[in-house]
Amino acid sequence: MEGPEAGLRGPGQEAPSRRVRHQEGQEHGPACRPVRDRQSGMVTAETAVTLPVLVLFGMALMWALTATAAQIQCVDAARAGARAAARQDPPEAVLTVARRAAPDGAVVTVGRSGDMVRVSVVARPPGAGALPFEVRHEAFAFAEETVGSGP
Repeated sequence: MEGPEAGLRGPGQEAPSRRVRHQEGQEHGPACRPVRDRQSGMVTAETAVTLPVLVLFGMALMWALTATAAQIQCVDAARAGARAAARQDPPEAVLTVARRAAPDGAVVTVGRSGDMVRVSVVARPPGAGALPFEVRHEAFAFAEETVGSGP
């Protein structure tokens, strides 16, 4: 046994054989190359398909998180506006309170029907682009002047 692998094998063990491909007309020698498996390029192909899918999945996850955050902001803004409207704050103050808590570019509407005040907040989540997607929430509250008044 010769070479650096000699110390790794025990007595009577031979070196592992490698399959080699011979070029025509040549015997064993330096021109011989190891035979490559048919699946040796599969890892590269699988990676080329998998990486873009993972990136796309990550981007979709980030967009879903921002859409959820925008929805939560709409809920908070509608509730804050409904509380302000129920306290009989001026309409400009109600809109200011709701817009401060709403996502950028949100549309806030305030209405009253009898004893109930209604505040609606509608917004497009960031990064929606051409998607026809909106987040919205409506909050209702009794006007304070009518709460507790008897017949």
